[in-house]
Amino acid sequence: MAQQQGLNRVMVLGYLGGTPELKFTNNGKAVARFSVGVNEKWKDSEGAPQERVEWIRVVSFGRLAEICGNYLAKGRHVFLEGKLQTRTWEDREGQRRASTEVIATGLRILDSPNKNGDSGRQHGTEDQSAEDTPF
Repeated sequence: MAQQQGLNRVMVLGYLGGTPELKFTNNGKAVARFSVGVNEKWKDSEGAPQERVEWIRVVSFGRLAEICGNYLAKGRHVFLEGKLQTRTWEDREGQRRASTEVIATGLRILDSPNKNGDSGRQHGTEDQSAEDTPF
């Protein structure tokens, strides 16, 4: 019997909580980290409106990270695709910590163009031709 593969795909539609932090690894690969807030609205049992914001940590690499670092800022409306990944580490006190993040593979900026001339086109690292990206 053939072993089945799983599917790890995430789509997020929300607003940036802050400007991405863009850094470069020792070998020059770009890494951008940022968070996206996703609002959920509902009415409670008495009909009163309720709202909750779920903050999602996002990491992007390479050219997509550079695009995020150069064209995203707090409040930008984005749609992104990627996969979930959990990383673990030991903190300074020796406690084991874990963080689940979306590793972004594609991005679409949904709000109006900014002063940098971004047109809201889709940017990604998979199945993308050079002519689709104005950068």
